[in-house]
Amino acid sequence: MSDTALETAPDFTLPSTSGEVSLSALKGAPVVLFFYPRDDTSGCTKENEAFTALLPEFEKLGVKVFGVSKDSIASHEKFMAKKALTVPLISDEGSDMCENYGVWKEKKMYGKTFMGIERSTFLVDAEGRIAQEWRKVKVPGHAEAVLEAAQAL
Repeated sequence: MSDTALETAPDFTLPSTSGEVSLSALKGAPVVLFFYPRDDTSGCTKENEAFTALLPEFEKLGVKVFGVSKDSIASHEKFMAKKALTVPLISDEGSDMCENYGVWKEKKMYGKTFMGIERSTFLVDAEGRIAQEWRKVKVPGHAEAVLEAAQAL
């Protein structure tokens, strides 16, 4: 674990495409939170499609899976409909959750510096502790790696 590693997953209550979600209300079940930069961009689409494809496997384990970005609920709903996604998406428009999980970072692209979400995933155990975290995620094979870690809980 790095020095930025969290032990207990910070609680949150935010709107999602499946209604309001609170981490504390999910206690008793493991939870996967995958943070991604923006709806309907290529890497984010591939990541959401990969978690959607594996959602039945996560559900068999009793694991709840959520995608998180700063996009609005309207944007999330449009993205889900366009790409036939089934993983509920949490809207963190105020970026409090992103900041609490340490994924709101300074990024650089094409010589410009800006603030954005660093693609990261957290596997939270049934007691609300972070069992595993992935930072600077590369999309290919990632959802499968998270499923493997969830199976090991």
